[in-house]
Amino acid sequence: MKHHEERIVRYDGELKIEALRLRGIIQKFPNHFHEHYVIGFIESGQRKLSCKNREYRVEPGDLLLFNPYDNHFCEQIDEKPLDYRCLNIKPEIMREVVYEITGKPDRLIFKQPVVAQCEQVKALQELHQMVMQEAGEFNKEEAFLFLIEQLVEEYGIREADGDQPESDGNIEMICAYLEAHYQERITLADLCALTGCGKYYLVRAFTRTKGITPYRYLETVRINQAKQLLEKGLEPLETAYQTGFSDQSHFTNFFKQFIGITPKQYQKIFISNDPQPQGFRSRDEGSKN
Repeated sequence: MKHHEERIVRYDGELKIEALRLRGIIQKFPNHFHEHYVIGFIESGQRKLSCKNREYRVEPGDLLLFNPYDNHFCEQIDEKPLDYRCLNIKPEIMREVVYEITGKPDRLIFKQPVVAQCEQVKALQELHQMVMQEAGEFNKEEAFLFLIEQLVEEYGIREADGDQPESDGNIEMICAYLEAHYQERITLADLCALTGCGKYYLVRAFTRTKGITPYRYLETVRINQAKQLLEKGLEPLETAYQTGFSDQSHFTNFFKQFIGITPKQYQKIFISNDPQPQGFRSRDEGSKN
């Protein structure tokens, strides 16, 4: 029996956020992070989620809250496919919204990645549906502001720029190096030479601090850079080479693993001169690259 999947993504030009919907998904999402906030919920199916080295069982009615750079992965528990909706919000957009609500330009940090049987899921579902239906009325903006206000009050910490904790200098040096040289072929020996640490110590220390291995960090940086190039209209083949992937097939497979849709599908939501929200719908993509 052919497995039926549906992957739909919309970009809302008014709110400047992405809405993603996955239906009938079986795939496992590997350990990775996003440079944006993710606010999501499961409509159907159950998943085992690991976020920042803690494990959770996630089911319908639970709210998911990921900060930028929160490492996470998930896989299904039962035989039932995943139906999932989420909003992706860039840090600068979230900061603007928090400023609108609180009057302070603070950085928002969600205290926990999972809120069991959360009452805000209904509001999130309604807002997500408005974005999917490309609603233009201003009640969509009201719904967005009210939802973020509730999440800030209930589950958020506001952090001024000067409040961020001290971090390990070697680990931050490695992160900065990977973010600057992601287009190149990087080896573990390169990172050891940079820090003066042995290979085993470096991998263990990095993974313990970041919750993700150095190589997985590099792949995630490449995928996030690729998203920006695709948004600007660069072809997937050229994007693959500009972000350090060995070939387009390797790039497509990684992109779909991390984002849930192919590079071409992702790009289509931005290729339009129409200022209204864009969208792309894909069916039965599970059998394609």
